[in-house]
Amino acid sequence: MNKNIVLCGVGGQGTVLASKLIAAAAMAKHIPVMSAETIGMAQRGGSVFSHLRMGEGLYSPMIAERTADLIIGFEPGETVRMLPFLKEGGQVIVSARPIMPVTATLSDSGYNGEEMIGYLKAHVENLTVVDAGEACKELGSTKVLNILLLGKAVSTGALGFTEEEIRAVIKEKVPEKFHELNFRALTYAK
Repeated sequence: MNKNIVLCGVGGQGTVLASKLIAAAAMAKHIPVMSAETIGMAQRGGSVFSHLRMGEGLYSPMIAERTADLIIGFEPGETVRMLPFLKEGGQVIVSARPIMPVTATLSDSGYNGEEMIGYLKAHVENLTVVDAGEACKELGSTKVLNILLLGKAVSTGALGFTEEEIRAVIKEKVPEKFHELNFRALTYAK
């Protein structure tokens, strides 16, 4: 299974942990995996993205433009910024919940998440929009956005791993006191 995945969002959304969970799931199946994160101003709400490549014959963790099979977008505007990486026919799974990026705050420019979702709908053939605001409200925490989006990627088949495989790496990598909440988030989006 060769697969290129871009995960993108802003600091504090769990983008890097989601990338690490996918990588751990690949390693558990003895699938070669490479990843690279760009965290920039992550602690200040800045852009965060991960490139994750799985499969044989990989020489670099960086994904070339128009070669990503999947983009998991934690924030609509950041997802639009990563679209040049998506290959023709690739899939995008995105949270509809916007978070104003630091750059928009500093420049006092308007930012509208609905416009970003509209752009994605117009330009991405294989798009899944997740009402993450409502889901996190029902789950009782915004801290499970990453697992919620992984669950959606599992349920659509885009991720290439089963719910059980992701559940196993959550058990291994996430503190036990958060297991129940994360397992509910993983299965929420079915």
